[in-house]
Amino acid sequence: MINKEKSIILIGFMGVGKTTVSKLLAEKLKWEFIDIDEEIEKEFNLPIPEIFNRFGEKTFRNREKELIASLAESKQKIISVGGGAFLQEEIKKICLSKGTVIYLSISFENWKDRLSLIIDNRPVLQGKTIEEMEELFNNRQAIYNNHHIRVSVDHKNPEEIVEEILQKVE
Repeated sequence: MINKEKSIILIGFMGVGKTTVSKLLAEKLKWEFIDIDEEIEKEFNLPIPEIFNRFGEKTFRNREKELIASLAESKQKIISVGGGAFLQEEIKKICLSKGTVIYLSISFENWKDRLSLIIDNRPVLQGKTIEEMEELFNNRQAIYNNHHIRVSVDHKNPEEIVEEILQKVE
């Protein structure tokens, strides 16, 4: 049985499909969907790359932490957090203690196939070679090791991923 006293928090590397899967999952459960990156963009009235350029990553990460900390206490929300959110130990602890954390994993080979769709909106990928991106990808895997449920997205469409999540949380 799904824990209705908690929210579900989706984590994973940028471009793994957290937003798409979160929206679909929220629809199925009839829970509210919140994308942390979208909320921050609305607040600043700027896209994330522009927030990074104008205010710096530190400002973005601080706001991200405040927002996640306030929302993690909520019930029946599907929260999609940015790929770098779990770099902050505090965010990781809050999410793991207050919500059900689902890690969407992807292989680097499959992730590379999505690169053209995501590169323009990801400031941390700007100016990086494919080797540097792979290093970032591999380094980030360790921060996602703390989760409640892991779901691989390789060779699955969003509906299949949501069905797997629902099976695992029930």
